[in-house]
Amino acid sequence: MPDQTKPAILFVCLGNICRSPLAEAALRAEAEKAGLAIEVDSAGTGDWHIGHPPDRRAQATARRHGTDIAHYQARQVEPGDFRRFSHIFALDADNLRNLRAIAPADATARLGLLMDMVPGRQGQAVKDPYYGDDEGFETTWSDVGAAARALVGHLREIEDSRRFPTSVTDR
Repeated sequence: MPDQTKPAILFVCLGNICRSPLAEAALRAEAEKAGLAIEVDSAGTGDWHIGHPPDRRAQATARRHGTDIAHYQARQVEPGDFRRFSHIFALDADNLRNLRAIAPADATARLGLLMDMVPGRQGQAVKDPYYGDDEGFETTWSDVGAAARALVGHLREIEDSRRFPTSVTDR
């Protein structure tokens, strides 16, 4: 059973070695800076890289931005994730479709596209950098960093609204 007192967020891409581990790292860093208690993980819809560390280029990009992801291990989304996490964010529309198709009937997680959290980027994918060069990983970091900042802002607003009544009738 998930800890209902803090958000639990899962990021999902195809293989869990590029985009989703970078999103996980970016959100961990932003949440820590904000002092926000949060559970974060990442997974893939495919099974090709289970147990492997993130792509070396993803690791290098994360290191350049002050975080180490070498210890992360790729895993595949599993049915329990749909109950364990409050929110599951896909990094592109194909993976969001896959998540909706495999979600069990008793799923409680809210599913969405990660870039929908960023004003002006709704409906956009985080481009998969796997077949490109190092610059693509920097672009991915920029995208997931913007989404992480937006998510932290959103979660902070929710946390604050729970702590403080918004009107006299809320007391």
